[in-house]
Amino acid sequence: MRSKIIRLGHGGGGRLTGELIRQLFLPAWSNPALAALGDSARLDLEGQKIAFTTDSYVVSPPFFPGGDIGKLAVCGTANDLAVAGARPEFLSCGIILEEGFPVAQLERIVASMRAAATEAGVQIVTGDTKVVGKGKGDGVFINTSGLGRIVYDPLGAEHIRPGDQVLVSGLLGDHALAVLKARGEFALDYEIESDCAALNGLIASFLEPDSGVRFMRDPTRGGLAAALCEIATDQTWGIRLVEESIPIRKTVAGLCEVLGYDPLTLANEGKVVVIARADAAPAILERMKAHPLGREAALIGQVVGEHPGKVCLETTVGGTRILDIPLGEDLPRIC
Repeated sequence: MRSKIIRLGHGGGGRLTGELIRQLFLPAWSNPALAALGDSARLDLEGQKIAFTTDSYVVSPPFFPGGDIGKLAVCGTANDLAVAGARPEFLSCGIILEEGFPVAQLERIVASMRAAATEAGVQIVTGDTKVVGKGKGDGVFINTSGLGRIVYDPLGAEHIRPGDQVLVSGLLGDHALAVLKARGEFALDYEIESDCAALNGLIASFLEPDSGVRFMRDPTRGGLAAALCEIATDQTWGIRLVEESIPIRKTVAGLCEVLGYDPLTLANEGKVVVIARADAAPAILERMKAHPLGREAALIGQVVGEHPGKVCLETTVGGTRILDIPLGEDLPRIC
């Protein structure tokens, strides 16, 4: 490992996270399911194909415009199953509380999780609660694991081919800036809400046999740039994006310009990136737009035979820039 100590960026979903995974976890726990490095492990249990995933949520603050840590945990775990081609069914919930955390806030979080689980069509069937001493935590952390039956196969980066089209289901960057607003670190007045939502209903609207979908991922930590750069690395093909086609709210674009952020690296919690056959992409886009969570969906680029292993962006000013996986995270602890 290049770093001798753990840094905040190791949990940001960028290059530091990748180093930790590839240099420490993969060699120690080597197995085919883990080596695929998907949003969920795709497993075969005596002929029954299932997806299994886990995630931990440490967002600060725990309540933000458009959501809270509880909604985020349920939706994030359901989404990791859905983009693996699975139908989310069961979740676990582990909660770590700091001594002194208000019970009223915990009740609010639990109610939010119940509402999110009902909307996503999943059940929270097991859990665990731990409490640490005051000053030994940060209010509340939540871990959720999820289980679902795989209903769409095959799916994965190995199926991507030059000519395939890249789609995204809506506006990017809202979640990160909603959390930033809740922190109150900048004297900026703007209205924005997190896009936090369960995507399994949206995905089910276009994912069917022979739908032409090759790959899906929800662009959370590291945003669109990290999601696409991760899958393009070491491939014999590249990805070309068209900047003017990427849907970004004017408020987000303006704030990023003022604050020095790149909207393509900001986390999203209610969006899906889809790579599909060229002949299937128009129908997928139409179905996305017909769903409430996909009204701003767009075709943003394609897979190409040039610049293998890289993601290139055709900018609005006529140039081209290479996108890279962020080192860590522009805004730590946003999920």
